[in-house]
Amino acid sequence: MDRPNPIDEEYFFEGRAIVSETDLNGIITFANRRFCEISGYSVDELVGKPHNIIRHPDMPKAAFAQLWKTILSGTIWHGLVKNLRKDGKYYWVDTEVSPMYDDNGTLKGYMAARKPASRKNIEETALLYQEMIAKES
Repeated sequence: MDRPNPIDEEYFFEGRAIVSETDLNGIITFANRRFCEISGYSVDELVGKPHNIIRHPDMPKAAFAQLWKTILSGTIWHGLVKNLRKDGKYYWVDTEVSPMYDDNGTLKGYMAARKPASRKNIEETALLYQEMIAKES
């Protein structure tokens, strides 16, 4: 019997929010314990790495282009993201990314807070993302 591709195995989680912070280039500078638990990476494996270490290949490039355009304008971005765990499973998160400023008002990085996405939102977003990826080809 064939085993399913691990990328096709969804990982469900509940409870506390996943929080991470990055520098201006998207390099992780902080990962809370919940982020480590859900992603399957240790804090040492995450800090210092690009946040796209957890990017799932099903995520359209246009979604991240819009995320960066939004946060670079100083605005909070909100959307659903499909992330890839270290073990090859995936998980969906309802994500909010916001700019972080130092005491002088200078942009210093970004903070992402994530919670489990609803099944309804996942289904709707997955279809949209499939359409977006088809247009990228």
